Amino acid sequence: MTGNDYLMEKRLMELDPGLHRRVSDSLFALRHVLSRYLVYFPEYTDHAETHSMAVIEYCNNLMGEKRIMEMNADELYILLMACYLHDIGMGLFVKDYEEFLEHIDFGDYFETHDNITEREVIRAFHNDFSACFIEKYHEIFDIPTKEHVFAIAQTARGHRKADLYDEQAYPLTLSFGNGNTACLPYLAAIIRLGDEVNVAEDRNSKMLFNPEKYSTEKQRLENEKHRAIKRMTIYPDRIELDVKTEKQEVLTEVSNLAIKLQRTLDYCRDVVEHRTPYEITQKKIVMNMIEEEI
Repeated sequence: MTGNDYLMEKRLMELDPGLHRRVSDSLFALRHVLSRYLVYFPEYTDHAETHSMAVIEYCNNLMGEKRIMEMNADELYILLMACYLHDIGMGLFVKDYEEFLEHIDFGDYFETHDNITEREVIRAFHNDFSACFIEKYHEIFDIPTKEHVFAIAQTARGHRKADLYDEQAYPLTLSFGNGNTACLPYLAAIIRLGDEVNVAEDRNSKMLFNPEKYSTEKQRLENEKHRAIKRMTIYPDRIELDVKTEKQEVLTEVSNLAIKLQRTLDYCRDVVEHRTPYEITQKKIVMNMIEEEI
């Protein structure tokens, strides 16, 4: 689906040039920090600026023009900033990692996992680390109010694992004192889905085509899976994956991924249906086997 490119950015510029400028200015601070995920995860698909921009594009297409035009400037600003910052917790400095450990609810994670490394903790809870990072360094990104800090941190945290049915963590109407409110369960559901569908081979093509970079069978198979997904397209009623592979093991991995995407889609649709006045119109994940590469 095309036609919604940069729609959130364009609409924010129309509604509030000041907030749009804050987003643009924050990108200078973001570029270096986002790329730090490679310190911990050098073999991973992209989790930096290019991925963030892809998530924005997918959110644009998931919502569509009508919904975006109904959103106010604060909601657009929150979602754009959360898209850029949602993975920032994957590249922490050691001092921040040690500090943030005191502020995250790990449940029984450490009791049920032996010999856990710093890398594994960051990966498992990077959404929570991202929220902590946003809260600590919000002034660097010129986030204007404590309400915006909370909203951006929670929306970023919500891109995975977080309970979007939690009314305290994700209030239906968060007020900014200017007549605008933000619907956090909707924003978090959209970013979760937008992040989840960034699965096609263009996510990190240079890495995918460099088999020498991967030292384990799991890494090889993971990246062959993404390489097999030639295109992901968002339509108003569905999300399609165009797949080309001759390897049964890779096809199995892609099929399992499609099932996982459907579960995420169903969860996000249910959250939005039961907690907000809005809807996610896409209902199913469709996997198409293709003969020719696109």
